[in-house]
Amino acid sequence: MELAFTDWAVEILQRTHAAARRFNPDATVRLQRAGSGIEFALTDERHEGDGFVERDGFELWVEPGLEGTVDIVEPHDQLILRPPGDQTRSVRAH
Repeated sequence: MELAFTDWAVEILQRTHAAARRFNPDATVRLQRAGSGIEFALTDERHEGDGFVERDGFELWVEPGLEGTVDIVEPHDQLILRPPGDQTRSVRAH
C-alpha cells in the first residue's frame, strides 16, 4: 500500500478524525472500493487485511490494493484518490 497525501487532504482528514472520535472513540475513516470508484467512509470496524496509516493527527484504514494520492476536490472538501503517477493536485481557493 502506497499512499501520499496533499496538505489539504491531511487537514480534512485531521478534522474528520477528531469529529468522529468525539462521538465514537473507536471511529475512523476507511478508504474502500464502492461501485466503480472509491469512498472514504466513517466506521469503527476494521476489515481483515486493511492497511493502517497513522500520521499528522489522523488514522486511516485502507482496503487492500488501493494506492495513489489522497487529495480534495470541491464542492464540500470531498476526499478523492488520484491514481499513482497522476501529478494533478487541487488548489484551495482563498
